[in-house]
Amino acid sequence: MIWSGWLALLVSFVVAFIALPVMIPRLGRVGLVGQDMQKPGRPRIPEMGGLALVTGFGAALLVAIALKTFFHLLPRVDLVGLLAVLATVLLIALVGILDDLIAVRQIVKAVTPLFAALPLVAIRSGYTVLNLPFVGYVNFGLLYPLVFVPLGVTGAANAMNMLAGFNGVEVGMGAVAFLALTVIALSLGKLTAALILLAALGAALACLYYNWYPARIFIGDVGTLSMGAVLASAVILGNFETAGVILVIPHLFDLVLKAAHGFPKSFGICHRGKLYCPESGPVGLGQLIMKLSGGISERNLTLVLIGLEVLMGLIAVWLYARF
Repeated sequence: MIWSGWLALLVSFVVAFIALPVMIPRLGRVGLVGQDMQKPGRPRIPEMGGLALVTGFGAALLVAIALKTFFHLLPRVDLVGLLAVLATVLLIALVGILDDLIAVRQIVKAVTPLFAALPLVAIRSGYTVLNLPFVGYVNFGLLYPLVFVPLGVTGAANAMNMLAGFNGVEVGMGAVAFLALTVIALSLGKLTAALILLAALGAALACLYYNWYPARIFIGDVGTLSMGAVLASAVILGNFETAGVILVIPHLFDLVLKAAHGFPKSFGICHRGKLYCPESGPVGLGQLIMKLSGGISERNLTLVLIGLEVLMGLIAVWLYARF
């Protein structure tokens, strides 16, 4: 299994890494660009780079599916689970593409991932018995596949989509989450989940190279929503949902802050290379860090947010190693 996981990571990385420099000029020529709001002059940057992430991830899973189907390898990997996850991520990616192209309403973007989770619901993915902190083991029966699975997918997808807008932050935090969850999956012997996470990690690292400050491309909603769907799908299949919740705590905190203020734009005020929180006060986690730091460069802000995700990852790994 170790070699197949490394193969998934390699395939997804190579495919995404090759696709991105091909996509960047073409996206610019057809006008699929967004403004880099955190920089002077707000330069226009190609977006929808998440298509490369989804392509790399999908290619890696298709290779794994082919190895199992045609060569009878990977006996401990769940073929049906791989297909369901691939279908869910592709459906979520379609929602992201539509949003990047026509800017769908927030409520639509929040609800449509529920339907994208139907492949996971159809195969009754995951385990209905959960070990809840301070409660113990609880069997949720049909509530788990019919309610918790779609809510988990849409919650993770939208949470990861919220904490965005700074060069490198989305794929940087996503890569950290995928790595931490891979460690947990391997320690628990959840090989299907580990393969899925390694495929996502490779594609995220490739995107990070081009999305790092100063970004040459944005991953767009197609990228953030897809990463959230991968995370949710993997923890559901692997039955380590608590780790998934821990790793989206920064995103959920950002989501709560923005929801409390009616989901406003949460950009900073750029002055002499630093970002400052507007006088009206912070309406997101990024602006809160700007306020607490008294002004911070975009690169350092991204590093702080990634560092926060590293902390969440270490906590999750420690909890699963201990208990």
